[in-house]
Amino acid sequence: MASDVRDLPDEAIDEAFVQSVLAASNDCIKILSLDGALTYMSEGGKRVMEVSDFNQLRGCPWPSFWDGPSNADAKAAILAAREGRNYRFQGPANTAMGNPRWWDVQVTPIPGPDGRPARLLSVSRDITELKRAEEQQRLLALELNHRMKNMLAMVQAIASQTFRSGGEPAELKTALMDRLATLAAAQDVLTQTTRTGAPLRDIVAQTLRAHGGAAQTSFAGPDVDLSSRCALALSLALHELATNAVKYGALSTDGGRVAVHWSIDAPAFTLSWTESGGPPVQPPTRTGFGSGMIQRALSGYVGGTSELTYAPEGVRFELATTVEALTAEAF
Repeated sequence: MASDVRDLPDEAIDEAFVQSVLAASNDCIKILSLDGALTYMSEGGKRVMEVSDFNQLRGCPWPSFWDGPSNADAKAAILAAREGRNYRFQGPANTAMGNPRWWDVQVTPIPGPDGRPARLLSVSRDITELKRAEEQQRLLALELNHRMKNMLAMVQAIASQTFRSGGEPAELKTALMDRLATLAAAQDVLTQTTRTGAPLRDIVAQTLRAHGGAAQTSFAGPDVDLSSRCALALSLALHELATNAVKYGALSTDGGRVAVHWSIDAPAFTLSWTESGGPPVQPPTRTGFGSGMIQRALSGYVGGTSELTYAPEGVRFELATTVEALTAEAF
């Protein structure tokens, strides 16, 4: 009995080497008959295809493992290889355990002694992770395009309403620059997260930090991620409320306070902005950009209803909508 591989015939050494290579490969290597019946599968192929007993699959028509357009590709691959040509395609197919996978498949003829195809070689490579990465890239591209459209639409609305409100050119320029800076800051929040939206908590904190700081402001509420569209709209609305509070309201005096609170009672969502401790409030004589943005545009972007109240003790703003309206992206 041979005790060392060097004592084995060359044919046995070659066969053992080939078997070890096939077992080590993560490609699913199969031999098909000319009519497409499955006759052999490598050990590595059984592993990636999650096959525990190949005898249950032996003789099965290989195209039956594929559905839809991929089934037609599998049949076309057999026909091409039978005619002496290579055929390659990509498609989804489940493993023997029912787990979905994506495969890159190449079918080639195996010539017989006469040089004509005698059997077919099918090599399938698992490209599931690659397909997932491609899908993620596609979604990211759609999200980028979506956010750019939202941003441009918002800029257009801001510019139109700012200059429509009248006033001195210098004042209009300053107001426009402030509002565009708010949009830029909201975009920063959006790009700092790998999610599609932005945390409401970050949006509120950023607005209050820029206008009042912790001494005169507070906020509280459960975690909720806004869609990019709603994040931009709500950032602008909060900016207008904070700007008015600094100019005329609670943040114009040392003793004034602003409290922002939001709550979820699924599916309902409510947010309130409450000012106190400031000078007596006088309702505005005309509706400027800020009031229009807060009362009309915000409701249009996030749905639901909004109400801005000029109570003598302090401005109060309330937004009522649904969680779905705040978080859903509309492509």
